[in-house]
Order: sequence, then C-alpha cells, then structure tokens
Amino acid sequence: MSLQRIDKILSTQNIATRSETKTLAKKGLIKVNGITVRKSDEKFDPEKAVITINGIELEYKRHLYIMMNKPSGVLSASRDKKDKTVIDLLPVNMRREGLFPAGRLDKDTEGFILITDDGELAHRILSPKSHVYKLYEVICDKELTENDACLFSKGITMGEISFLPAEMKLTGKNSALVEICEGKFHQIKKMFQSIGAEVTYLKRLRIGELFLDKSLSLGEYRELENEEINMILSRKHGI
Repeated sequence: MSLQRIDKILSTQNIATRSETKTLAKKGLIKVNGITVRKSDEKFDPEKAVITINGIELEYKRHLYIMMNKPSGVLSASRDKKDKTVIDLLPVNMRREGLFPAGRLDKDTEGFILITDDGELAHRILSPKSHVYKLYEVICDKELTENDACLFSKGITMGEISFLPAEMKLTGKNSALVEICEGKFHQIKKMFQSIGAEVTYLKRLRIGELFLDKSLSLGEYRELENEEINMILSRKHGI
C-alpha cells in the first residue's frame, strides 16, 4: 500500500479529524514504530507501521464491512435530509468516511444489507456478470402456484424491462423464497406484479453464500470476518 499522511490515516479510521491529529502530534501523543511523530503530514504505510495514539495501538482496517439487519422505514442511503438512513443507525465511532450501502433495499424492505467503503467489492456484488445471488423472503396478496415459479424460471419481461431467470420456491399459499442475481429498481416487486400479485412483505436473507445473522434484531449490525466476505462473493446458488 502507498504511503499516507498520518492525519489521513487517523481520519479514515474515524480516530481523529485532520485538525485533531495536528493537536495530538504537537502534544507528542502519536507514535509510529515507537518514534514520536510531531508533524501531522508525515507519511507512513498504515498496513505495516505500528501506530499508537496516547499509548493505544491502532488496529488499521483498509476497508470496513458491516452486516446490518435493516428495518422497514429506513433508507438504503448514506445520507438524507428527511429520513433516517442505514448509516444513521451506526454508532458515531463506526461512521467512517466513505461508508455506503452496497446495493439498495426499498424503504419498506427488511433484511441483510452490506455497508462498506470498498467500492470495488460493491461493484462485484451488484454486477449481474458476477453472478452473486441474493435470496429473499416474499409474502404477497395472491395465492402462488408452481406455474408462477415456472414463469420466474424463464425470466420476466414487463414492457421494455426484462429480468433474468429467477428461482422461486413456494413456502405457503402466498409466500415464497426468491433468488435473483440482479438488483434492478423494485425488481422483486415488479416481478410479482407481472404475475398479478402485490408484495406485502419483503426481506433479504442472503447475499452470495452468506446468510443474515439470525442473532441480529432489526436495526442491529456487526462487522464481518474475512471468510464471510469471501462467502458474499460466492457464485454458488440454489434454494
């Protein structure tokens, strides 16, 4: 990794602002590899250097990956002037610069949303070419049939909009599990509209091979482990 200014390093890790880092440096509270850093513009490799602030070692994370169980009524956005966003649900010490939800869930949709500052990973998840499948729990106002599942498996076309083949597994008279590898605007709802049904409840359960942690209540979150990030990028699928 390239060298970075110490004030940028602390800023990206949500430890201190640029001005706060300057003050810390003047007070001699920052050390890199045991040597006191007096200037906030000195550069280091954050992945190799041992950085301490007032005696506490910095655990540098190049990117942050957060699994959240998104509640209904919250926007999948980084910021909004009127409504609460998924970023607003995070504590202040986790709201590092550049965080965004990797993919949208509608305001009234619940479930697994990934929050990160890794744009490359987000692109891989969202691109249909990557074949990263997402699994949803759906309840609608119509009794579903195996014929509906067959229609989904062939792909859905609505006017000028087309959706790739999706797998539907019936779980009740008007409920199903649906797996897709796209993320078009209101996709699940529009696919159900094509068969004459309105979605009344929607929840994302899985991205790739990684399921939503069942211990997370609505609005709760946790950081992902490295192996879990690899599971998200898996191309395996099937309900």
